[in-house]
Amino acid sequence: MSLFQAELERLARLEPRSVTGTVRQLRGLTLLARDCPLPVGSLVAIEDRGCGAPGAASGAWSAAPRLGEIVGFDGDDAILMLFGEASGIAPGQQVRGLEVAPTIPVSPTLLGRVIDPLGNPMDGRGPVRDSQPVPLHAVPTAALRRRRISEPMPTGIRAIDGMLTLGRGQRIGIMAGPGVGKSTLLAMMARGTAADVTVIGLIGERGREVRDFIEDALGAEGLARAVLVVATGDESPLLRVRAAWAACAIAEFFSARGQDVMLLMDSVTRFAQAQRQIGLAVGEPPATKGYPPSVFALLPRLLERAGAVGTHGSITGIYTVLVEGDDLTEPVTDAARGVLDGHIVLSRRLAGRGHHPSIDIMESISRVADDVSQPAQIEARRLVRRLEAAYREAEELISIGAYVRGSSRDVDAALLLHDEIARFLQQDRREASAFPETCRRLNELALHGAKALAAGPARPAGVPT
Repeated sequence: MSLFQAELERLARLEPRSVTGTVRQLRGLTLLARDCPLPVGSLVAIEDRGCGAPGAASGAWSAAPRLGEIVGFDGDDAILMLFGEASGIAPGQQVRGLEVAPTIPVSPTLLGRVIDPLGNPMDGRGPVRDSQPVPLHAVPTAALRRRRISEPMPTGIRAIDGMLTLGRGQRIGIMAGPGVGKSTLLAMMARGTAADVTVIGLIGERGREVRDFIEDALGAEGLARAVLVVATGDESPLLRVRAAWAACAIAEFFSARGQDVMLLMDSVTRFAQAQRQIGLAVGEPPATKGYPPSVFALLPRLLERAGAVGTHGSITGIYTVLVEGDDLTEPVTDAARGVLDGHIVLSRRLAGRGHHPSIDIMESISRVADDVSQPAQIEARRLVRRLEAAYREAEELISIGAYVRGSSRDVDAALLLHDEIARFLQQDRREASAFPETCRRLNELALHGAKALAAGPARPAGVPT
């Protein structure tokens, strides 16, 4: 897109009239503004007077007005939420419309940068050059305009590439409770992925962990081809929700250029919690576990932004879901699983044993794995899952020494290969496994399993496993 076209689009989204209103009331997290006839989603500024600030003339506007967004209406009044604190706001202050549709400035030079949900750099490296505005809420791609997923998307993680192979344009969730390794797994993907560009949305992240994620978990190599959008947990729920939409818009920008993008979002649960705060603040009724209906309406819109869209590019969406109480049936987790093309479950039991990444391959599924894998890999994957399932069924008997060898051919083979399977599935967080090497090791593992099954004795009649 030329600079001239970008400026035309910027002008089209600006409010052509000078629309102003006044603050009437502060109500919880929201402000009521009278005489402000702007649509929902409009960006507004609340003009602060000097209020005795050093160097401010009496009655003069301050240099930095407070930004907010219209989120609803109460009769003739517009309901606003601020991107920052409401302290210091007084009745009668002027509300001025800036944009009638939310946008985010994007540019190819965003690679390697860390920005906030408004597109402002956070890394101290100066402004982003050659940026152009794109809408936060793009027109949804029609179902029949999406390409079929037919190519694998390597992540550099053996347990995923071998057992839960992802496709270019797939959307998958990482389901886990707190402290089980979601952020570490995301960083491993960001470093080892075969995607051209990685867009990472840190939604509601702890402030302490942002720098740790960038410098330690991601590293210079991962950051060089990544864009990070950060909204920490102490920021406005509007900014946390906006950060998720901004990450999607940036991913769409690079995908439209014909590039394969991996969109990593941590986490969908914090996005839902921020939208719950917004919904309840504007008067929505609480529904399932306090979540208002808008949460479950927005989740599909967010998750469907990824996919094999357009002619060439793709967006592979990886979304972490914080499972409250390790309950996979809690509302947000259940809703996300119904929309996504699979889920990766991290097990607290495996993490407690020092098995990292703690991916439970028996509880996880990739719905496109067979569509993007070679027949040999599909057969090898099925055999390894068969042996792992046999071991788990007899695990209690094995742990107490009650299992008798020869009772089951599958369990005997699983016992023989258990350590070898565990070594294949485990991986150091700094290690990246090339996709051909992962397939080779998986095929070797399956070959050993087939030999063990062929050599093992059949189960004697009447002897239980």
